[in-house]
Amino acid sequence: MKVAIIYPPISKEGKFSLLGQNRQFRYSSSNEVRIYPVVPATAATLLKENGFDVLWIDAINERLTMQEFLKRFYHFDPDMVVIETKTPVIKNHWGFINEIKNENDVLVALVGDHVSARPEKSFERSKVDYIITGGDYDLSLLKLARNLEFGTDLPKGLWYRDGDKIKNNGRFELVDELDDLPFIDRELTNWQLYCVAFLHSPSTYIMTGRGCGVGNCSFCSWQHSFWNCTARLRSPANVAEEIEMLVNNYKLKEIFDDNDSGAIWNKEWLREFHVEMKERGLIGEVFLSSNARADCLDRETCDLLKKSGFRLLLCGLESGNNSSLEKLNKGESIEQIKEGIKNAKDHGLRVLITTMTGYPWETINDVKQTYDTVRELMLYKTRVGDSLQSSFVIPYPGTPLYEEALEKDWFIIDPDDYEMYDMSQPVLKSHIKPLEWCNKLWSIHKEPKFVLKTLFSIRSFDDFKLLRDGLKSVLGHTKDF
Repeated sequence: MKVAIIYPPISKEGKFSLLGQNRQFRYSSSNEVRIYPVVPATAATLLKENGFDVLWIDAINERLTMQEFLKRFYHFDPDMVVIETKTPVIKNHWGFINEIKNENDVLVALVGDHVSARPEKSFERSKVDYIITGGDYDLSLLKLARNLEFGTDLPKGLWYRDGDKIKNNGRFELVDELDDLPFIDRELTNWQLYCVAFLHSPSTYIMTGRGCGVGNCSFCSWQHSFWNCTARLRSPANVAEEIEMLVNNYKLKEIFDDNDSGAIWNKEWLREFHVEMKERGLIGEVFLSSNARADCLDRETCDLLKKSGFRLLLCGLESGNNSSLEKLNKGESIEQIKEGIKNAKDHGLRVLITTMTGYPWETINDVKQTYDTVRELMLYKTRVGDSLQSSFVIPYPGTPLYEEALEKDWFIIDPDDYEMYDMSQPVLKSHIKPLEWCNKLWSIHKEPKFVLKTLFSIRSFDDFKLLRDGLKSVLGHTKDF
């Protein structure tokens, strides 16, 4: 059986969609952001290791034209096609599915947070055959392929056509033992295609686990559509073994952990991981970076991270206002966030701060507090690699924030106009101008004090290259607002 895992080309006004394994979708002018889709790549690896013929085409990040993409796609002649989708591009994918189904006898499966939350509509609007819900869709996809090939049991959480009827076999189930997953076949999934400007190149992504260990944020589609707000970690030995393999085989300079909040919330895990890295002689051989909750960054944790080889932490601040953090169910205060980020910087770690604006309740004083907080943290012990990202809030279907927006009549669009969720303009009522404030936050990178402190912290040619790529990325992002 031949299975194609594909990302058909999607762009808008010359900007490319940030789709694969991206929690917050947008079209971006930055060529330096090509995020490695870890779960789909694991799916491709599982299928190949179990004897299936697998094609991987990411036409978005490979910058293929539709003609180039279709030539490779039809040459492979798959029996089943798998597409990761998201709210702003679901209508694009419906159209693509209908087109290929009209021309070929091929089965099509959709995966992703949108269809996990809203599977029914895709059957109404397209000729899709299967929808795999939940975040462990790599394992579920293997089970589906084995069912089609050998008649084995179907995975839980599957929606499918049975004649004229749409059926499903119940709620998806999450696996307990993530160590059983294979290490990703990086050649099969074209790993060198992917990069992000805030990492030393060459770099790649891993996931130490699945699900946030502490948070339950109301805006997070992954927590509510994928992981049932639970967290599972691979063992420290298993993660260290993968890092060792990646360093030996690909001579990487940096590896990023794209688990929702990394493994940083689990101090015992970090202690064991430090031992594993030390015993394998990996400390100093590669930089490690990770998503992180700032309230978990006490001094002992930061010390463990630094000693284990971590360089950069991506921390979600979201708002500088405690009232907003409470409404978002962040489970941390602005005082905890500031203390954690400063602890990290005190230990020589770099920090990338993520923020959002445009909450329906947000006042001009609230967003000024966010700006002042971010500026304070950006200028605190500034080093090459410190940076920020800013966007305005999008309530994806399946999240508590989406349900609250429906209930309180916050939408300024038809909530079913999914293409409007692409972050090109606000979709919720706002007392501020979210686009202007996003641009103002991004512009902190250009402040003379931040620029000078960054320049004076350059210590190597690698620092210079990181700064150069980061500047190009920031300039690209600022065109988006």
